[in-house]
Amino acid sequence: MSGAASFEAERPRLTRLAYRMLGERGAAEDVVQETWLRWAKIDQSEIASPPAWLTRTASRLAIDALRRAKARREDYIGPWLPEPVVETPDEEDSEDERAERISLGFLHVLERLSPDERAAFILHDAFDCGYDEIAAALNKTEPACRKLVSRARERVRSGRPRFETDRAQQQRVITAFMAAAAKGDAAAMKALLTEDAIVYSDGGGKVRAALRPLIGPDDAVHVLLSVARKFAAQMLEVMVVDINGQFGLAMSHEGRLHSLYTADIENGRIAKLYIVRNPDKLARAAAALSGGRAAH
Repeated sequence: MSGAASFEAERPRLTRLAYRMLGERGAAEDVVQETWLRWAKIDQSEIASPPAWLTRTASRLAIDALRRAKARREDYIGPWLPEPVVETPDEEDSEDERAERISLGFLHVLERLSPDERAAFILHDAFDCGYDEIAAALNKTEPACRKLVSRARERVRSGRPRFETDRAQQQRVITAFMAAAAKGDAAAMKALLTEDAIVYSDGGGKVRAALRPLIGPDDAVHVLLSVARKFAAQMLEVMVVDINGQFGLAMSHEGRLHSLYTADIENGRIAKLYIVRNPDKLARAAAALSGGRAAH
């Protein structure tokens, strides 16, 4: 297999790795492109395992990119959410295939990890890399990498939904919540939120969005109803979509994508609601929904 063919065979895997590391699709593609440039410059005949070399190189590049990104995100206006991967629902996709597309909520949880923790966790738990491979990628000892993975698992576990939710229940709950909001039914909205529910709304300072997470049903419903009243006259079009493999809703106005909604569900209620409104993060989604399929 030629060097170019070896790389192309790994490109989808490298893209998934970089996206899980960065939560930004453009940045992930930049990492993959830089990995290709480095691959093209070396004597590939001396590489015993091209997949291992490419994974190691992409991981290091992604860690460096994430460190730079974290510095920028500290100055971000309002809550920062990962850039979503959006597709029209595909009935042929199995639940397992959707699960491969790491949820927006899980990506958001990964933000609490350090770059090294995130890389070690993703490489081990998502890509089945051995600790020897992770140690080579991170320039650390295997015991140190074991500690990174263990610490990352604990931090991730504390932020993930306590129960897995199937797509049908996600659809029922999110649809019911949005219908209640459209009707201005505060009681119905609160009944569909957990007591410690959190709403994240990412506008990036470019469009109107809550500048802080909305914590608890009272806070969340008060703000969301105010927003719903402001948009009531705009006649938003609603489209069912897949957002990172989970049920979601896309809101458009006059043919332009306005916002995306998805949620983590616990015991039939919304534990975390994610609203993406930043136009920069909607651009690829809009292109995917207008005819092209999103890349992973």
